[in-house]
Amino acid sequence: MTTITGTSATSGSASPVQLTSAAEMSDRFLKLLVTQLKNQDPLNPMENAEMTSQMAQINTVAGIDKLNTTMQAMNAGFGQMQMLQGASLVGRSVLLDGNNLIVGNDGKAYGGYELSSAASGVRIEVVNAAGVVVDTINQTDKATGRQGFEWKAPEGMSTNGLTFRVTANTGGTTVAAKPLTFDSVTAINTTGGTLTLELSSGKQMPYNQVRAIS
Repeated sequence: MTTITGTSATSGSASPVQLTSAAEMSDRFLKLLVTQLKNQDPLNPMENAEMTSQMAQINTVAGIDKLNTTMQAMNAGFGQMQMLQGASLVGRSVLLDGNNLIVGNDGKAYGGYELSSAASGVRIEVVNAAGVVVDTINQTDKATGRQGFEWKAPEGMSTNGLTFRVTANTGGTTVAAKPLTFDSVTAINTTGGTLTLELSSGKQMPYNQVRAIS
């Protein structure tokens, strides 16, 4: 437990007061209770309810101490589990919210999107770093939920800073489409107790924002 210092007035001088462990507090509590019972007035003994209340307080203090110890152990175990789980992601591809389009060594890029409802037509525009549309992919008859696409960069095209945007519709009615991006995990860290993924794009992303792993 955290040590807290304070002062107590004794003959005009100050002395430190420290909080002890729950076990020590319980031991002192029991000694005080026994002393109280030994020295109680025989004509006015302690009520059973009062004694029960004091015993309950002792058990509460001990229980809280055990709970704190258990929670600390669980927290440490959870941190280790996070590290092991995160380490297995290094080198793998993850699907996240976003519209970055990362081209691999084979010249191919993969992206995705999530539809709020079925769409008869989907248009995916590939945009370069200058904001110019350099290619378009058209898809038809896509169901509600997560969908994907593949794109191959033309020979000689700069692939730095590529993004994409998605528009979808059914019978002239716009269907909401959230872009999803694939990225590779290069490292992990647990700064601040949160598992964070370091990505090949240079970004960092909390593990709980991962949509899928491949």
